[in-house]
Amino acid sequence: MRRARAAALPIVRPDLVEFYLAHRAAQGMNTDHKVRWGARALLAAVPDLEDFRRLPLDRRLAFNHETHRFISWLSVTGRLQPGADYLVARRPRLGIVLARTEPELHLRFMETARTLGFRDTVAMTQFNLLAHFVALFGRQPHELQQSDWDEGRRLLLEAARCIPNRGVKALSTALFNRETTLFHCELTDQLPRRRSPDRADIRAREWACVPAGMTDTMQHYLQQIAGTLRPGTVKNAELTLREFALLVATEDAAVACVAELKRRHVERYRQWLLERPAARGGPLHRHTVRDRLSKLRGFLRRLDEWDAADRPPRQLIFDSDFPIADEPLPRFLDDAAAAKLLAAARQDPDPFARLAIEILARTGMRRSEMLGLTVDAVVQIGSAYWLRVPVGKMHTDRYVPLHPQLKTLLDDWLLHRPESLRSNLLFTDRGRPVNASRIEAAVRKAAQQAGLGRVTPHQLRHTLATQAINRGMSLEAIAALLGHRSLSMTRVYARIADRTVADEYFAVSEKVEALYDAPRQLPADAEGTEMAKLRREMHRRMLGNGYCDRPVEMDCHFERSVNRAHSSSPRSSSGPPSNASETTRQRRDKSHASRSSTDSSADSMRKHPDCPASLDVTLISTKLPMGLQCVRTAIPSGVELFTLHHCTVSGASTVNVTNSTSASEGKPG
Repeated sequence: MRRARAAALPIVRPDLVEFYLAHRAAQGMNTDHKVRWGARALLAAVPDLEDFRRLPLDRRLAFNHETHRFISWLSVTGRLQPGADYLVARRPRLGIVLARTEPELHLRFMETARTLGFRDTVAMTQFNLLAHFVALFGRQPHELQQSDWDEGRRLLLEAARCIPNRGVKALSTALFNRETTLFHCELTDQLPRRRSPDRADIRAREWACVPAGMTDTMQHYLQQIAGTLRPGTVKNAELTLREFALLVATEDAAVACVAELKRRHVERYRQWLLERPAARGGPLHRHTVRDRLSKLRGFLRRLDEWDAADRPPRQLIFDSDFPIADEPLPRFLDDAAAAKLLAAARQDPDPFARLAIEILARTGMRRSEMLGLTVDAVVQIGSAYWLRVPVGKMHTDRYVPLHPQLKTLLDDWLLHRPESLRSNLLFTDRGRPVNASRIEAAVRKAAQQAGLGRVTPHQLRHTLATQAINRGMSLEAIAALLGHRSLSMTRVYARIADRTVADEYFAVSEKVEALYDAPRQLPADAEGTEMAKLRREMHRRMLGNGYCDRPVEMDCHFERSVNRAHSSSPRSSSGPPSNASETTRQRRDKSHASRSSTDSSADSMRKHPDCPASLDVTLISTKLPMGLQCVRTAIPSGVELFTLHHCTVSGASTVNVTNSTSASEGKPG
């Protein structure tokens, strides 16, 4: 029956069938009638092998197992191109067939994969994908170009997205690992790279909604700045212009070119930025709004500088349109937190995690600068070792001193690094550049182990700068260590720990604490020199308390006034009566006493025999001589009195004085 079915099949290309059977026989494989019938069945159904991939997918998958083996052999030898959908849906093991046809390539590929750290099963999966690319393009691996590798990757991923349950993520990971092995096998000359989702079709559809004149002007501007700015900056500028152009085209269809833009369009775009939600929720940060407006203003200014025909007649964006930017201090770890982080990092079993955190904490490098280090980055200058930091954000490179402990860790890392890698990067993960997310994961893990919460790699850079400036390192040295192009970038760390502010604050704090801790009343023996001088000066200026600065042999100028006041006191029982009128001699003596009282010293003060011991009543009204003024004062006995001392105002003065109250007795005198 089986022979009848085989005889019923038309004989098509018997030479190809015989060659296939001979190949299997040379490999020691089975060549019975099932193998022959499988090959003849395919050729009978599809005489022209070019028509195979044009068949519906279900029809291509409907052949039996032996026929699919023949299809695999035809695909690997370049005689048939089955299509990406067939390869994804069927998942043929083409790597086994390719290993038999290209044994040397298979051996070299597997050895390279093992050197990179891949297991044999993973390496064989990569080699199987390599055979899929051979089947897609009908060429041998050494004949494929970089464009073929990129196109084949795209075709396989698109087919996996269209066919359910085919593991797009697993396929993408396998393709990425294959690129690494291909590079180190010298089958490609491009380092493997992670690719973000391509949204070129989305951008093209959005630009198609913008008027052609505006699109041409903006695209020309983007082409010009692409030669001078970083790709990330150009990408941000393209996003800003595309958003602005779409908003204008949606809300004002009458605008056909950039020259027709008005101030209201900029104001509407600014309002739209303030109202639109961010990707993670909430409004856009004011720094993002400033960046978008800055990109738009830069576009308009360049048009003016280039004297472009399609430009607005006047400037549309001004400084007042930008939100006020925050100037927060850098976030850093204090000494205790930094010590906990390093202690936790040293306990990590991953050598890369230990080395990465030590490098960031001891050199202050940026994350991208660390990932760009090369195997020859460690150099010896004199007796010290230095680390060469590659060109980074500031477009400059630099040398930083290398800590001995860090030098030991780097030597150990280089010792275990494979020597056959085609990359000169210091940090590689299975032959490919280390992803920045791995550094973030290492820092995050160490911070969690130390109980510090969220810590970012860039905080270690701020921590080193803060520690350095707190310990007296100059701003110039810190700027050289961190790779700053100007001291204005470094002065921000001086705001974190200002020693001048700290010294003055603690000096004032000591005085304030002394004031708080001082007793409420000073002891009697605590009177110093200045206090004694003030007390004597006050006593010298007192009047009516029995002290007089005139010599004893001279009559007291204030004798009559004092006696009169004393006699009018309710407590005064005797005293000579006062005369109602004064003689010329008495007025002259008054003037002389007033001038001499201001020049006398405290040592000449004596007790006048005619002056009473105390005075309870002040003068009701008196004529003061020229050059004297009246000042109210208090004496220790509690009696408020008036004193006379020198006045700069020339001329006579008349002062009305009221009775004072005795504080000791609580009654008028």
